[in-house]
Order: sequence, then structure tokens, then C-alpha cells
Amino acid sequence: MKSMIKTKVSTALESVNYPLLGEDLSKISSIESISINDHGVDIDLNLDIKAHSHENLLLMEIENKLIEHGLPNATVHLHSRVFPSPRVETQGHLKGVKNIIMVASGKGGVGKSTTAINLALSLRQEGAKVGILDADIYGPSMSTMLGIPPETKPILVDDKYVEPIKKYGLKSMSVAYMSKEKSPMIWRGPMAVKALQQLLELTLWGELDYLIIDMPPGTGDIHISLAQKINVSAAVVVTTPQEMALVDARKGIEMFNKVNIPVLGIVENMATHVCSNCGFEENIFGLGGAQKLATEQRVSVLGSLPLNSSVREHVDLGEPTVVKDPLSSISRAYIQLANNVSVALWRCNKQASPTPVLQIIG
Repeated sequence: MKSMIKTKVSTALESVNYPLLGEDLSKISSIESISINDHGVDIDLNLDIKAHSHENLLLMEIENKLIEHGLPNATVHLHSRVFPSPRVETQGHLKGVKNIIMVASGKGGVGKSTTAINLALSLRQEGAKVGILDADIYGPSMSTMLGIPPETKPILVDDKYVEPIKKYGLKSMSVAYMSKEKSPMIWRGPMAVKALQQLLELTLWGELDYLIIDMPPGTGDIHISLAQKINVSAAVVVTTPQEMALVDARKGIEMFNKVNIPVLGIVENMATHVCSNCGFEENIFGLGGAQKLATEQRVSVLGSLPLNSSVREHVDLGEPTVVKDPLSSISRAYIQLANNVSVALWRCNKQASPTPVLQIIG
């Protein structure tokens, strides 16, 4: 009896097309348990990504399909968990972190940090446990964007480790938390790399589904050193549609390919501008460049974000758009970006094999 019900449930799941995945639900879910009682059947179902904004509609669709497959009295309990990256599981000092995502750009001025913080907050809003590391040693901006007062300092634990600063449900760490206000970091490359590695490894991140690393612009020492020292799950490259930004974004993608870090895709920032007076929409920085680059590099465009002064105003106030105006069209675009990143990383993790561990036998 139970095996027959499980077969019906599995068949029903195969008939549910999950829009985020673009395939049937059986690919991204697993049946945890099936309980038969006097009132019908209780089904516990696990999803491999967290996308709370989609779950109610998904639940309705699953229940309708179960009715069609002869289970009218079935009750579905939908649970979500984030699938861990095989690359990260071997890292003892980050053992509670399931996935590490670098957010990078080939050049400055494309809105990488603003995108990184809103992406992190969107993943958090969708139900994930998220941390963010400000890896821009020379120009840290995380404290400003999150509205962290300058006098705020991390708590020291056991004279070695530090607690991340928490704001908006997000765990964050930045070199700015450790330095004096407005003091520049006058460090050579190796010093900057060592400082960043210590911030990453000595921060008590705890259990995280995603750790977002906001990388400095370019393709320098910090990118290469992190790739060599940390088992990063994947990278996301931010660009604008203009040709100069795309040239540098191409270099960024090629750098990640050379250090064997999968690129989930491209985020096209400042794609369009809508006039606040007349509503006219204009492609100020060009049209179609990101898609052309994505096709050339065999990656996807994860999101296309508008140029809007409110996005800049919100981070300047320390209240990123996803927090300040969660129902706006821009926030919805960030949520969609987070969903696309989640699915792309899920696919990447499913295909990846664990990073080999070198064993030395004496």
C-alpha cells in the first residue's frame, strides 16, 4: 500500500512544472516521509532551494496534481533546505557554510557592491541563512550600505575569533569594522590577501546557506589568492551594457575559468532607465551586450536591473532597496535574481564533484 502511494506521489511530482527550475519538480525535491492515517495521507517533501515567495503557489499545484493522481486526501508539508556545494564541504574552518559565492566585476563603477548586498538580502528574504564578506580591502563599503555605526566593532571570542556584525538578518564582516573611520588601508598585495583570509577564516559564521563575497573590482592578487586558498562554490559577474564594461567582464569570466571557479552567469546592471517624469524607458548604456557576452561565454544572464536613483539613495542611507522598499519593482527584480542564482548554483552543485583531498602517506 505504502509503495503504491509513493509511486503515485512520485508520478504527481513529475507532472508539476516548477517555473524556477524549468523542469519537473522531481528533479529538485525528495520525499522525506509518507504517513497513512484515518484522515488520509501526510507527505513530507523537501526542496533543495529556498524560494519562499514561490512556495504557496507551488504547494497548491502539488496538491492539485495529487488529486489528479488519485490522492484527494493527501496533505503536503513542504520543507526547504539549500543543497550544499561539494567544493565547500571539505573546509574545516568554514564547516557550517554550505555555499560560497564570489560577486565580482571586471571594472569599478558598475554597481557590484550594491548588487551584492541586495542579492544577499534577497536570498535572506527567500528564507536562506546568509552572510556577506566585504573583500574590497582598499574601498570597503559594507558598513555604509548596511547602516552600521562607525563605532561598532566585532566582539572578540577566545582572543582569536570574531563574531560577525548582524543587521537585517544578515551576518557581515568587513575590514572597515576593524579600522579607524576614514583611515585608508595602505597595504601591499600580500598583506591585503592575508588580512582578507583571516577575516574569512576567523569569523564565526556559524550555519550559513550562502556566504556572499563582495570582491574588489578587477582580476588581481585577491581574486587569485582566494581561488587558491578557499574552495569557492561559484562566481557571479556584474557588468553594465556598455562595451568598456563588457570587455572587462569578459576578462573576469576568463580569469574564473582559469582558476576553475564555475561562473553561474552575468548580472546586467543599469540595463534601462525609466524617466521619472514621462515614463519613457531608455537603454542609456546600450542594448543586448550582456546577452551577447553570455552567449559567447556559454553562461546565462541571471538578471537585468534598472538604473534608478532610489537604489543609490537607499544604500547611502544604510537601508538597501530590498529592505527599504520591499514591494517595489526593483526589489522584485532583486528577488528574481536571487532565485535565478539559487537555481543556477543548485544545478552547478549537482554536476560538481567534491574537491579532492590530498593525502600524504608516510
